Amino acid sequence: MLKELAIAALAAGGVCAADAASASLSLTQEWDKTFPKSDKVEHAKVTFKNRFGITLAADVYKPVGSRVPRDRYPAIAISGPFGAVKEQSSGLYAQTLAERGFLTIAFDPSFTGESGGTPRYVASPDINTEDFQGAVDYLISRDDVDAERIGILGICGWGGLAINAAAVDTRVKATVASTMYDMTRVTANGYFDKEDSAAARQAKKEAMNAQRIKDFKSGTYELGGGVPDKLPDDAPQFVKDYHAYYKTPRGYHARSLNSNGGWNKTSALSFINAKLLAYADEIESAVMVLHGEKAHSRYFGEDAFKMLRGDNKELVIVPGASHCDLYDGGGKGAIPFDRIEAFYRKYLK
Repeated sequence: MLKELAIAALAAGGVCAADAASASLSLTQEWDKTFPKSDKVEHAKVTFKNRFGITLAADVYKPVGSRVPRDRYPAIAISGPFGAVKEQSSGLYAQTLAERGFLTIAFDPSFTGESGGTPRYVASPDINTEDFQGAVDYLISRDDVDAERIGILGICGWGGLAINAAAVDTRVKATVASTMYDMTRVTANGYFDKEDSAAARQAKKEAMNAQRIKDFKSGTYELGGGVPDKLPDDAPQFVKDYHAYYKTPRGYHARSLNSNGGWNKTSALSFINAKLLAYADEIESAVMVLHGEKAHSRYFGEDAFKMLRGDNKELVIVPGASHCDLYDGGGKGAIPFDRIEAFYRKYLK
């Protein structure tokens, strides 16, 4: 039971194909974020296409009082956590960094939130890395962005994807991976690598391929379930932390996979067969790995940091913070925005 709860908390689930968003997106115009709107930034909703032709939806946050085209800002593209939407943690990061003088976008990944792509609620190490690159394309196209000062920031599973994007996209000058998961590692090996065996992976692949047959015959994509509505008393603390964020007014959002039905059940197949951090040691640009001291996921970040090379890499461990504390501060200001700002100021210049 605890294993199933942990997987659900990771949001290894899915949805129905009939839910597909079209290439021409209908975006919600009212403020429906999980955090209050700041009067220090200008906010707008935009769309852009990635290299696969999928239209992505994003929120742009920009310091108030800019003078276009005279003001050309350092810019940061932000996404995550894995299974969340831009109205949650990534939007909070984006708005806060815009208050500090950056032009930022928080975007919904392909197949999720207000972004396009079918079938719905699918993740892909390739396409989701490209989502970051498509966001960089968009930022560079703006006349109020300095194309030589582009950064990215990934939260949770999107931390690993951000590092993968930094390994392939030389336009990215600085990357922050906050409270990161390596989604390929946890999918293939389980939590804390307790399922790291050919037999365990074979069983997962057999189950997901059997699900493919069911989905094909039914014409739908069965959901795996997001964070459960109710937890047993003996649920792991990190599962309780997920529940406290995704299933309460603190972080719940109607479009969030983790808050609701979760990912397509077969979504994890491509993550079993890939290694996101394969070329992390070749990243020449600046990278910060940011983690909570008490985060169950801390080993992902520390092991990723060991792979990085060069004196422009930083590991920041936040005292007393859990994994989800770095989603929204955990009610105690756990996100070290001063450190994040200083890092971007240093390397986006």
